[in-house]
Amino acid sequence: MRNRLPGPGAMNPAGEWTTVKTLLPYLWPAGETGLRIRVVVAMALLVAAKATNVSVPIFYKQAVDILTAKGNVDALISVPVALVVAYGLCRVGALMFGELRDAVFTRVAQRAIRRAGLKTFRHLHHLSLRFHLERKTGGVARAVERGTAGIEFLLRFMLFNVLPTLLEVLLVCGILWHLYGFQYAALTFGVLFVYIAWTLLITEWRLKFRRAMNETDSEANTRAIDSLLNFETVKYFGNEDHEANRFDSALQRYEAAAVKSGSSLALLNIGQGVIISVGVVIAMVMAGYGVRDGSMTVGDFVLVNSYLIQIFMPLNFLGFVYREIKRSLTDLEEMFELLGEPAEIADKPDARPLRDGPGRVEFRNVEFAYDDRRPILKNVSFTVPAGKKLAIVGPSGSGKSTISRILYRFYDVGSGSVTIDGDDVAEVTQKSLRAAIGIVPQDTVLFNDTIYYNIAYGRPGAAPAEVEQAARQARIHDFIMSLPDGYQSKVGERGLKLSGGEKQRVAIARTILKDPRILVFDEATSALDSRTEQEILASFKDVSADRTTITIAHRLSTVIDADEILVLLDGEIVERGTHKNLLDQQGTYADMWERQQEAKEAAAKLDRLNVGE
Repeated sequence: MRNRLPGPGAMNPAGEWTTVKTLLPYLWPAGETGLRIRVVVAMALLVAAKATNVSVPIFYKQAVDILTAKGNVDALISVPVALVVAYGLCRVGALMFGELRDAVFTRVAQRAIRRAGLKTFRHLHHLSLRFHLERKTGGVARAVERGTAGIEFLLRFMLFNVLPTLLEVLLVCGILWHLYGFQYAALTFGVLFVYIAWTLLITEWRLKFRRAMNETDSEANTRAIDSLLNFETVKYFGNEDHEANRFDSALQRYEAAAVKSGSSLALLNIGQGVIISVGVVIAMVMAGYGVRDGSMTVGDFVLVNSYLIQIFMPLNFLGFVYREIKRSLTDLEEMFELLGEPAEIADKPDARPLRDGPGRVEFRNVEFAYDDRRPILKNVSFTVPAGKKLAIVGPSGSGKSTISRILYRFYDVGSGSVTIDGDDVAEVTQKSLRAAIGIVPQDTVLFNDTIYYNIAYGRPGAAPAEVEQAARQARIHDFIMSLPDGYQSKVGERGLKLSGGEKQRVAIARTILKDPRILVFDEATSALDSRTEQEILASFKDVSADRTTITIAHRLSTVIDADEILVLLDGEIVERGTHKNLLDQQGTYADMWERQQEAKEAAAKLDRLNVGE
């Protein structure tokens, strides 16, 4: 599995073609008859626009020939007017067909952007916890942003600039060959060949600067987001200048790459201008000699000039389009690499929903390692009967939280099995499994939205009365109502406007609203003061009544009422029993209890001394 953020590496033609093939289904979406009709109509309008456009110089030539003819007074008065009107109508028609084409195709382009963006977003949520722990959020967001923008550019400009220009070139070359011979068509093709070769050569050379700009842009964006998300940490250590310097170092590299890109662009544009000018001059000299020897008229001279200008002028834009197409393909490659990132945890083809049941949990001989070189869980076995409370305790790094992640199937076990009501969690759908489990984590992270939204997140679509009832059960309703905006109060980024206890109560409320059969409290009180801890524990007791409960704790005072306590040490269960039984054993648990009691008494003594002062 690739545990990295896709980067803008060099693309070869095979890679570019693969990217284009990946994009094609968005242009011709299956089951979307209306959109397919729009694509066909847009193509027809494209052809109509170009056919009309190439007829414009012909009317112009005929008008010039008549105006320069001698002795034809009637024609001089009437015919050129009709030709000029036809000339104007053709120009308007070409413009009209082009605008109608864009209007018809807009829905196709926007639907493609929407579908690709949504597919990438869904895929990111289906990727494993391992991927998200190792990702760079800013870089991933930037890759998706650039990729979706690239889709619109590719669809619009490849279809409505590159293809129309090539079609127009073929039509013009055919007309020139038919009217004036092979040499004019050969000259036009020759100039086009040299122009395209120059554009491709210089653009390929310039792409390394564009890739460097992409890399440094993603790096700067990642650093900025990471720094802002850790605003408080930056303040704690007074590292504002350090963060600014890290951000500026990425911006400096972006600046250097952008300067090189801009300078090389000037070289490209100068070369393109020279090639086009030389081609037009040669063609006009040839046409001038034709007028002199009588094989061509002044109108023919004007026609040749008009056609060459008409097809050469878009080539300047075509150079830009090619550069942007290459850039868009590079950006799309990044996004499609995200789509190609395999989901480490996936439902089996025959996976079925978890069956209804009372919530019996069983771990059988579970072995697990994040890295094969470092085992985390070793032959772990236990059973939590329905409606009972199991506590898992042990020092940091013993594997306690890993058990909750395996139960939630964020990871699959290396060997052994985990079952709920007899169903192996690896055999059922992830959606049904996670619907049966509610978790209150140690670090509750809230959405930057209202308190109401964050509680209702437990069951989107729940009635306001149900949300309020969940808040009452979590003992946070009175606090919410004391706020100026009540349930519509904003909690801030990651819920930073609330205290730790308040955030935990919100987490409890949304878990209550979810109404799962199994509850997991993953060190949910370890960061709270003693008074808040006791209040939260009271809420836990109310919530967990008649539910299967797994409490992962460091503070042993929070689990003394558990039906069974497991002591985990270096990934192995070294002791198990009730609080009283474990104290009687005078083992690891008793040592931990004694140390925590001593620390608690020392803290209480210090508090009394402070009060005495």
